[in-house]
Amino acid sequence: MIAARQLVTRSALVALFLFALVSASLAEIVFTKDKMRLVTADNVVHELTVELALDGPQREQGLMFRKTMAPDHGMLFDFGETRRVMMWMKNTYLPLDMLFIDSQGVVRTIREDAVPHSEAIIDSGEPISFVLELNAGTVRRLHIRPGDRLEGARLPPQRP
Repeated sequence: MIAARQLVTRSALVALFLFALVSASLAEIVFTKDKMRLVTADNVVHELTVELALDGPQREQGLMFRKTMAPDHGMLFDFGETRRVMMWMKNTYLPLDMLFIDSQGVVRTIREDAVPHSEAIIDSGEPISFVLELNAGTVRRLHIRPGDRLEGARLPPQRP
């Protein structure tokens, strides 16, 4: 009986230590915010505030463990190159819409309603440079479609 209690106590202490370690490492990652515009095919402009995931640790953490996000906010993953991208929702509590965007800021592929905590791979299907994650339902609410354009300081200016 005493051995079982000691095992439970040790297990609880190990779990608490691991939780503290993960929490501390997550707290160290800071995201810069930027204003961006999403312009639909019919020239409706939606102003967004996005957090920028620019390096490996930021992209790895993304929106994991977040419980809420404002309706006009999102996270922009900048991969620093054009390539095929695969994402997942492990440790992500929020259902998300994902916009896969090319180097010119054009939305190429959209994946709606990504399921929280899923380890299923969400594939861009083609080479892209950015992924914009928004609250699930935003694509439908704002009528976002492939061909729409994301504009901001991280993207080339729109051509006339």
